[in-house]
Amino acid sequence: MKSDVVVGLVNASWPVLLVDGSGIIRSANARAVQTLDPTLANGSTPMVSLWPPDNEGSPAQFLANWELAPTTPARVSLRGAGGAKVAYQACICTVTEDEKKYYLLQLLPDSGPVEAVKANSMDAGMAHKQKLDCALQLARTVSLDFNNALTSILGHTSLILSKLEPNNPWRHSLMEVEKSAAKAAEIANDLGAFSHNEKEARVQQSGNLNQILTRNSEMFQAARLDKDVSWSLQLERRLRTAKFDEAKMQQALMKIMENAVESLGPRGRISLTTKNLTLTEPTQDRNAQLAAGEYICAEITDTGAGIEAEVLPRIFEPFFTTKRASKHRGLGLTWVYGIVTNHGGVVAVSSQPALGTSVRVYLPADQKFVADHSGSTQELSGTETVLMVDDEDLLLTMGEAILSNYGYRVLTANGGAKALEIMAKSDRQIDLLITDLVMPNMSGRELVEQVRRLSPYTRILCSSGYVRSSMEEQQQHSTYLQKPFTSQELLLKVKQALATDEPAPVD
Repeated sequence: MKSDVVVGLVNASWPVLLVDGSGIIRSANARAVQTLDPTLANGSTPMVSLWPPDNEGSPAQFLANWELAPTTPARVSLRGAGGAKVAYQACICTVTEDEKKYYLLQLLPDSGPVEAVKANSMDAGMAHKQKLDCALQLARTVSLDFNNALTSILGHTSLILSKLEPNNPWRHSLMEVEKSAAKAAEIANDLGAFSHNEKEARVQQSGNLNQILTRNSEMFQAARLDKDVSWSLQLERRLRTAKFDEAKMQQALMKIMENAVESLGPRGRISLTTKNLTLTEPTQDRNAQLAAGEYICAEITDTGAGIEAEVLPRIFEPFFTTKRASKHRGLGLTWVYGIVTNHGGVVAVSSQPALGTSVRVYLPADQKFVADHSGSTQELSGTETVLMVDDEDLLLTMGEAILSNYGYRVLTANGGAKALEIMAKSDRQIDLLITDLVMPNMSGRELVEQVRRLSPYTRILCSSGYVRSSMEEQQQHSTYLQKPFTSQELLLKVKQALATDEPAPVD
């Protein structure tokens, strides 16, 4: 039996076993086969064959005792290769495969000798770290594969939406697909950030909040809503820039706007405004405390049902929702709050029943001002030659479809060696290389180094489902696109990469 769960932990540095209800070890990772018993690879080894007599009871009793206290790590000793006994702290959970129940055992070294397994307790800090490492290994694998699949879904869906007429009957359904994929992408990225255990995992660059609000409002206006909504945009022409993760901030503002639309009756009005703000002393805005400094403020106001005074203090609580008739999990505004505060900003909300709601997002501002343009997708076309490299064929197909639809000449390669071969044979200068960073045989970083030597004037756009730290961004002098991404995000990043100064030749 080749368990998908154990496959996710195949490279773990600790033994992992999948045991059925009768005590047969059905699957094991490479570390378990190496350190415990080579026959574990057969998927039919009885757990009792690894069971020394100093353990209390049988393997079945051991698992039954764990189920009585399933959150408590269980200490156990097993016979290793050569017959030596090894003490472990077993982190156990139950999984279901093919409608059958199994026990997943992740075996972490115990701090005390075998004879003192029951008397000694593992250092709490070390135990926590080891258990976290187990979760991180699996989270990295799941996040990467999930991101690749979502990138294809988001890319194709957003491309079709950009080509449909506003009154096309399929637009509303495609908008729902895109929104669902975006929510899944948010979860995948948070899982990726968790797996790297970094407080500032996502790269933050100076961005234009006006562009995000404009694009979001265009998406809502193009959708077939079941109500008459009037939109008003009053955007500061010389708005300051702020450092933020563009995809994350777009999700946060989209959620606020979605709530505003849902609060309206058959008709209503939504106003979007931005402004620069200078505070010379600490200031309180409703529930939000602002320190002295420079800010940009994005305010989203609706004329909807409003929020009752007794409910208002709870709107950022996880799992709290007033949408009882729907399947909402009560995480929408919690996500918004988390995204904004992780960028050093605050969220303020004021509302009165039957009069509407106003949500204000404050972000620390830079000294620079944004360019005055709307970010319309009409500005995203180009004629340059782009080479896209990824080991996932789904993503190559998606990228070629998007870029060629906007006028680019697109070449694709499913690996670094193939990319270098294409560049050597191409009769045109490759204007832009788009490469995944994590690929077998030749990594994206290795490819970038070679391309800079062979074609120093080729711009570089790196992409990955893994989350990069700020230090990596400083070391990697190239534009970066986080997976998953929409067609608009890809096109914007391509424009940004092509607009960068010509890189200097590499010695």
